[in-house]
Amino acid sequence: MRSAQHPTALWVQQALGSSYAVLEFDQPTHSAAQAAAAIGCTIAQIAKSLVFVGPHNRPVLVIASGANRVDEEKLATLVGGTICRADADFVKKHTGFSIGGVPPVGHKLSPEVALDADLQVFDEIWAAGGTPNTVFKLTPDQLKVLTRADYCDIKAAGA
Repeated sequence: MRSAQHPTALWVQQALGSSYAVLEFDQPTHSAAQAAAAIGCTIAQIAKSLVFVGPHNRPVLVIASGANRVDEEKLATLVGGTICRADADFVKKHTGFSIGGVPPVGHKLSPEVALDADLQVFDEIWAAGGTPNTVFKLTPDQLKVLTRADYCDIKAAGA
């Protein structure tokens, strides 16, 4: 693990400011399980970013605990319209990032954001840093401030 060097990760570092450190790994942190293994934390502490296509073809960013699945019906109710999982092209076009590295900040187009309430139980969580092998540490309160979003119940039953 070292300070991020990739230009995309440096962009995220700039968006975050000096209070955070985007870290780069030699191994991939593309999935929640890979990130947790690289960091040495639980999968539930990974704040995974999932992008959906929301009403009017606008991006909806869900930051969920790595241990949870998102209930798409709950999310649709929350955003007030139909949603569907975004494909890789939509994610890249609207966020500027590739799937597996989407951070909570620094997007091309500001998405509507929903935060998984289960993340609030941790003292520290880890989010993607802009590439499939970069992450940064933060608290649930910091995530709320950075995204200007609220925590809500979006976890699928049995997740």
